Amino acid sequence: MTSPAGLATGAGRRRAYGHTAVCLAVLTCAAYLTRRHWPLLETGALRLAVADQGWLLVGATAAVGTWAASALAQQGAVIRPLPGGRLVAAQFAACAANHVLPAGLGAGAVNLRFLMRCGLPPGRSASALAVKATAGVLVRAALIAALAPFCPGLLRVPHVPPAVLVAALAAVVLVAGLLASPLWPRCRAALATVLADIRAVHARPHRAAALWGGSLGFAALHSLVLIAVTRAVALPLPPARVALLYLAASSAAALLPTPGGLGSLDAALGLALTASGAPAAVAASAVLGYRLLTVWLPLVPGLVVLGMLIRRKAL
Repeated sequence: MTSPAGLATGAGRRRAYGHTAVCLAVLTCAAYLTRRHWPLLETGALRLAVADQGWLLVGATAAVGTWAASALAQQGAVIRPLPGGRLVAAQFAACAANHVLPAGLGAGAVNLRFLMRCGLPPGRSASALAVKATAGVLVRAALIAALAPFCPGLLRVPHVPPAVLVAALAAVVLVAGLLASPLWPRCRAALATVLADIRAVHARPHRAAALWGGSLGFAALHSLVLIAVTRAVALPLPPARVALLYLAASSAAALLPTPGGLGSLDAALGLALTASGAPAAVAASAVLGYRLLTVWLPLVPGLVVLGMLIRRKAL
């Protein structure tokens, strides 16, 4: 007879295999599209090479600010004070790890381990990550709702194919089955822990301000990176429109579990910019510039910081 621990291990392996399969499928599609559109990407890279260096510096500064904003939001999700320097370093390392493992698993694992090293129990650490993630989703939704009236007609309700409706119905049936399964008491207990942590955070105004301010700053600074890159490559789109396109594209790309949105975010941003009237080559330059500042340049230093934190037993 299989033990509960064995069942949990098997389920974890199946989920990991599923995530890996989806990730490989998306990356294969991204590689195919890259090969097919290589001349366009090459033109975009050449345009980026002669872009305005001042605006690229603004974008790089905003990219650095995202790590501080992420650290502020994480501190806001935790009642206990966290060591500030190590917290920012952990966010930098988590950003690099997030581009190695699929579906945000890298950043989640780094932050979970960091919070546990700071003395939080595993359950409370996971709950703090859930509080931070929930605040991030709500902030993005609020920003999209605030920017949409200034860009009328930009966001349209897409046609929903029957396959999506079938998938949604299957998800509803799955949730209903979960509610009727023996696992529901455990899920309810975890949800109660998260809600208790949310109430505890909002009982302290400075923690609530850090949570929501950091979440807002994180989304706004990422939008600013893309705005600065579009200015650097002379893409004539208003900043509010670029910010709305980024928020919508990144929210859509989050549905595909690739490392750091690799492939999914690039395609979503490129399609959003071209659909908004940008020439294909200039849109490719903007996407490449955004990825250069937020992924490729910080990747190796971030992995180095990750290794240092592990050696110093901060993770």
